Amino acid sequence: MRTEHVTYVEKVREALVEQLPGLAREDRSGLLDLYTVLVLIRGEGTTLEHVHDAWSVWMSRTRPDHRSIIPFGELATEVQEMDRKYAEAIQETARRVSGEGR
Repeated sequence: MRTEHVTYVEKVREALVEQLPGLAREDRSGLLDLYTVLVLIRGEGTTLEHVHDAWSVWMSRTRPDHRSIIPFGELATEVQEMDRKYAEAIQETARRVSGEGR
């Protein structure tokens, strides 16, 4: 019987899905990967703008005509706030995985 090795990246990805279960859908896997990178490189310092930039990269591939693919500072405040739950989930995931020693 073969034991599957779980990488640190997969551990982060799984922890992020616990925070944001909707990202587990196959059609959002690219966005999940980008948010996983934010956990790894920005961690608790992830901002709303970082989340928006990652989302914009993903959306530019899936729906390039989306009206919110503009620089973060040009978005209305209420649209900027839509990224808050994602930023907080990324920050919380970073806290959790750093506490576990990845």
